[in-house]
This record gives sequence, C-alpha cells and structure tokens, in this order.
Amino acid sequence: MSEKSLSRRTLLGAAGGVGLTAALGVSTPALAQASASGKVPAHPKANVTINPDGTYPVVPLAKQSWTLGVAQSRSLPVDLKRVTASRRDNLNHMIDLIDAAFAFGGGPDLLFFHEFPITGFGAGWSRADVLKIAIEIPGEETEALAKKARQYGIYLVFGSYAKDPAWPGHVLSITTIMGPDGKILARDWKARNIKGVFGGEIELFTTTIYDVLDRFVEMYGRDAILPVVKTPIGNLATSSVQREPELFRALAMKGAEVILRTATGGFVPSDIAVTSLYNSVYTAVCNNAVSPGSPFFEDSNAGGSAIYGPDGEAMAMAKSPNETLVSARIPIGTFRARHRQPTIHPQLYDDVMNQYNPRFAPNLFSDYLPTDLKDAGRYLRDKGRWK
Repeated sequence: MSEKSLSRRTLLGAAGGVGLTAALGVSTPALAQASASGKVPAHPKANVTINPDGTYPVVPLAKQSWTLGVAQSRSLPVDLKRVTASRRDNLNHMIDLIDAAFAFGGGPDLLFFHEFPITGFGAGWSRADVLKIAIEIPGEETEALAKKARQYGIYLVFGSYAKDPAWPGHVLSITTIMGPDGKILARDWKARNIKGVFGGEIELFTTTIYDVLDRFVEMYGRDAILPVVKTPIGNLATSSVQREPELFRALAMKGAEVILRTATGGFVPSDIAVTSLYNSVYTAVCNNAVSPGSPFFEDSNAGGSAIYGPDGEAMAMAKSPNETLVSARIPIGTFRARHRQPTIHPQLYDDVMNQYNPRFAPNLFSDYLPTDLKDAGRYLRDKGRWK
C-alpha cells in the first residue's frame, strides 16, 4: 500500500503530533555542521553525542523485568459546543481505563495510550477549533492523570493536541511521558508530517519540528529533535511518525530501547515490526479502538495495537478492534546486557544521503500558519521542490 492510499482519517490522525522533552537542558557546546547541502545549519546548541563503542547512556535499572500495557481505546472528538465538559468526559474515560488495568490486582508498569484520547480529532476542524480544544501541558488534565500515575506507581504515555505559550498560534500534538511520581518526563514533538499526498487540495496544518526546524534548534538544540528519555525501566522514545525508518534508526543509535509509537485511524503493521527488527529494540504501537459517536465510520481503521520484540516478532497483539489492553513483559535487564547500537555501514551511503534533496524544505510554517486544511493545501501547493 502506498502512502497515497492512506485514508484521510489515517493521515489526519498521524499528523497531529508535536512534542518536547522535559529535559530541555540539552548539551550546548558548539559543533560545526557541514551546511553546503543546506540541510543542517551550524549552531551553538548543535551537539549530539553518540558513543563510539556501540554503547549508549543509561541510568541504573530499578527492576530487571517489567510489564508494558497498551491501552487501545476509543477516540471521540471534543464537542466544540461544550468543550470543557466534553473534554472532561474523554479524560474521565481514560482514567476509568487506567483503573480497569488494575481491576484484578497487578497491572502494567507502563500504560501507553494512543494519539488523541483526551481531545479526539474532528472532521474539518480549523486551527481555531483545535486551539480551542487543545490542552496545556502541564495543566488540569495532566494533573488528573498524575494522580493516577502516583496511585498505581506507573509510567503513563499518551498523546494530545496541545497549545504552548512559547508557540502562540501553533497547533501542537504532544506525546507525554509521565513518571510514577506524576512528574512529566517528556513532551515529545512529532518530527514531521507527510506533505503532497492530497493532490494539492488539502494539507495538514499542525506544526512539527521540521516545519519550524531552525527556530526549534535555536530554542532547544539539535539533541532535542530526537529525544530519548533515560528512566529506571529503560530508555524510552515516542513518535507518531509513520513510514520513515531513518528516524527510528537514529533513535536506536541514541540509545532508545523501547519505542512507543502512537497512531489514530490506522497504520501499517510491517512498519512497526521492522522498527524492532532493523534496530533490535522493543516497539509498541497504540491505535484507537472502535469509536461509537465518531464523525467517521466508527470502526474505520481501528485496532491492531501490538508489541513487538527485538526480533520483529509480535509479542502481543489486540485480538479485536474494540477497547482492550495489550500487554507483554519486557526483560530489560537481560536485553540491556547484550544490546548495542544498530550495526550499520554509513560510509557506503553517506554520499547519497548528503546529496538528497527533500521534496519539501524545512521551516515552511515559520512565517505563515495556515488556518485550516484547505488553506494549508493552497499555501503548500507550490512549495514542493521536485518536478
């Protein structure tokens, strides 16, 4: 299936994410970057350090094995006529599912939700609409979830449309990692959206790192582009990007051991499986469940949430498109003892990668923010650099 064959709902759902690690104290020594290709400008905060011996930075493990739970849950769009109450309904349902994960005693050590459990996403929403329903991180919703994290002593990972005063007017969809003490460990930006797949009629208007790359680096440093969060249960990374294996290779090279990939409205299972296979890491995907009351067909591309092991084989997979908990044990201690960075041979293809000219340049939302999908289509229609 080509990228163009993705459903409109799939693309809208996959588009939402943007986020920022809580550990924004990134390294700041200057690192000269070759910029002849125009891809990576030199910057005082450019330092990204990869261990030269195949190892990667970690913190000591609190346990040798832990349970990863994937909460495949509904996705209902907030009612624009009753935003506060409707958003609270979605939040309360999410909280009920956290309780349900512990209904029979021991539950997961990390509970992972999909891209939009709190806000959902609506057909035809404009930028003004999304900013109206978006949450703040931290904010009322994250405080409520933090109580649950503390109650059960678990990590929580979830996506949401969000707004940030540092980025006024920008529509953000942040994947949050919350620790067992309720503290926010990461707010991860989506790295990029796809462009040029709707025939120029519409485009996605959420802001990703790539859309404001220079300003993002100026504010946070290049190390924050592909964040890996070191925790006592392992090195975690999140993403709502589909079909760009280079991103996950880079995360694995930086030390990601468990990659948590959000989806809404579908994904390609093989794309998730090969993330594990090619990088010898654990990968989980959380998609939405059947969603009665959705503005789309309620079962559109629902289900399929899964956990894959370092061999690319499924460890656990949702057996239906309904709301369900998918879980598997992660033997992080024995895994870490033998795991190293992916084995690659960049000297074979560095010259190709360095000459590659992306179809769309970065920073296209630095000077203009489209008002809706159609305006984004109009704005980006002549921005492609390929014939």
